[in-house]
Amino acid sequence: MLEPFFDKTLIEVGCDEAGRGCLAGPVVAAAVILPKDFKNKLLNDSKKLTELQRNKLRPIIESEALNWAVGIVSPKEIDKINILNASFKAMHLAIDQLKNKPELILVDGNRFNNYKDINHKCIIKGDSKYMSIAAASILAKTYRDDIMMKLHAKEPKYLWAKNKGYPTKEHRNAIGKYGATYYHRKSFTLLPK
Repeated sequence: MLEPFFDKTLIEVGCDEAGRGCLAGPVVAAAVILPKDFKNKLLNDSKKLTELQRNKLRPIIESEALNWAVGIVSPKEIDKINILNASFKAMHLAIDQLKNKPELILVDGNRFNNYKDINHKCIIKGDSKYMSIAAASILAKTYRDDIMMKLHAKEPKYLWAKNKGYPTKEHRNAIGKYGATYYHRKSFTLLPK
């Protein structure tokens, strides 16, 4: 069972990213502020849900959240600042867009770069512990999947509609055969040595 909040006296925002381990496409993060009494039996870590369940939850989260936003960092930027910093930057970009100023940031994972003067709490496997982080994981994943579907239309040889840019055997085979695209992260090991 997911916890509804970490501290009921504070305005909390949950943050998570999608696409950190991908070879292609952006890293996408979401920031979500849920009402303290938010309830949804289906809500869980996006990795534990089917695509259908995630797509069903997204409009519910978007309409019932007090505030939400998505931040995107391009492959080019990832190559420049590295994937860890790019993940944090995507989260910061998402938080920047929130109308309500959060008083506490709940981050999935074990590291985060400070955001302004707002306290943060890193929570390992936070997306399977707190509702706001789970909601952020769903938005980040579904928005990123949408982007990869659009990129697939431009570069169908890499099967991004199926692998979403992750290092599957088919994806690596296509890189071996056709080379890297503009959308690939050049700082990543695209092909095993």
